[in-house]
Amino acid sequence: MVLALHEKGLFSWGEWADTLSSQLKKPGVAADGSDYYDCWLRALEALLAAKSLASPQHVESLAAAWQRAAHATPHGKPILLENDPERTAALWPSAEKQDS
Repeated sequence: MVLALHEKGLFSWGEWADTLSSQLKKPGVAADGSDYYDCWLRALEALLAAKSLASPQHVESLAAAWQRAAHATPHGKPILLENDPERTAALWPSAEKQDS
């Protein structure tokens, strides 16, 4: 996702490196790097918010929707956001179009 957003010109590699670096330097980050993915994710979320691409609330709502979709998807089947039993047009604008 970071690569795709960068390729669309939404931020530079310097911006990404600075944002990730600031997350990695925060107090409480594991010295062994075991929480690197968590830092990476927080950096992406911070950059999305800083660039007004997605609010923290929208990211949180979308993450919850994916979690519900995962629980509603039979084992071995692809997880699709459309499988979220609580999907709404606010989170997934095409949901209304698909239902019509």
